[in-house]
Amino acid sequence: KRVKIIAAIRKAALENAETLASDAQIETKMGRAADKVIKNKLAAEKTPGVEDVQPGAFTGDHGMTLVEYGPFGVVGSVIPSTNPTSTVINNTISILSGGNSVIFAPHPSAKNCSLKAISILQNAVISAGGPAALISAMKKPSLEGAEMLFDDPRVKLMAVTGGPAVVKRAMRSEKRVIAAGPGNPPVVVDETAQFPKCAADIISGASFDNGVLCTAEKAVIVCDKAWESFISAMRSDSRAFELSAGQFDILTKAAIKKPASPENSEGVVDRDFVGRDAAVIAKAIGLEVPSAVRLLWAAVSREHPYVWTEQLMPVLPVTKAADIDEAIELAVKVEAGNRHTAVMHSTNVANLSKMARAMQCSIFVKNGPSYMGLGMGTGYATLTISTPTGEGLTKAKDFTRELRCALVDSFRIV
Repeated sequence: KRVKIIAAIRKAALENAETLASDAQIETKMGRAADKVIKNKLAAEKTPGVEDVQPGAFTGDHGMTLVEYGPFGVVGSVIPSTNPTSTVINNTISILSGGNSVIFAPHPSAKNCSLKAISILQNAVISAGGPAALISAMKKPSLEGAEMLFDDPRVKLMAVTGGPAVVKRAMRSEKRVIAAGPGNPPVVVDETAQFPKCAADIISGASFDNGVLCTAEKAVIVCDKAWESFISAMRSDSRAFELSAGQFDILTKAAIKKPASPENSEGVVDRDFVGRDAAVIAKAIGLEVPSAVRLLWAAVSREHPYVWTEQLMPVLPVTKAADIDEAIELAVKVEAGNRHTAVMHSTNVANLSKMARAMQCSIFVKNGPSYMGLGMGTGYATLTISTPTGEGLTKAKDFTRELRCALVDSFRIV
């Protein structure tokens, strides 16, 4: 029956992908509805299901050992405002495929669209013959409600997606936690990169859903020998609008309340700028740009607050490094030990390998937009990327307990 339930959930999510995307954009005022449709469909189609938790067996001289994947039981799931419907779809498929039930705690600023998604998926479960209680939610989401999930002994596992504060609170819980925390993904471009493709890919990734994904490109570090080619490529793409130094300073003062720095990675941004269209952000500082512009960018010094602050908006700082070693060293510092996501554009295999080893991120994208690492390219999809607790790109198996049964001296036929 579990297979039938998951199939019904996928079908319902796909049928309602457009409506849920529109609802999320209208309620939160963040992101782009068309991009949210893509995220909803990605979660529905490519989140691993029951096939991820199939049992296995080992045989040897001492008999046979059976390995099965059992449920934790009740799982609590804290949903972010940045991906309020796609994360519901993704986590529902993962958690229920593992044999669990789930209680959702939506973000208060996205409660209506999240609750609508939860209701749609709950009805899908019922239509497939499953119990309604497999999926439930707090009707009036609040911090106090989330605290109840953290502390309730009947909730055996927490899946938490959010900023530093909620992740830190989750980590203080005595129960098992899968925490999807912040990231500040750097991009390194060396002189062997493919121009202008690298700039086009970076613009696509950084502007997707107006930059609200934690995987999105947040700062570009360009090697000196690649600088002129990269800047020229950025300027030739009509989707990106270059800000002057003065304009970028005005934006920084307006959008960043507490800047991050090399010494302190926890900055604070003005929520009114998060996930807004580039044209809306530009207008806030007195600029009129075409509606087709998806990204604002500027060349800055490496000390600029936008380089160090995870800002979740379609604004991109571009800075320079002397060579590949300096660029990678700076990228490691900018990423701030989150081990979340990094991107590199290069055709030098040695340089690509060097950065991959240095970053040690859950997602490392080479020569493409950051979102390709989420499953839009090859591989399965997830919206819950657990870096603080180490699961990485989560799937059904992460929401199970591995159970082993050993039969001694029997059941081996070879």
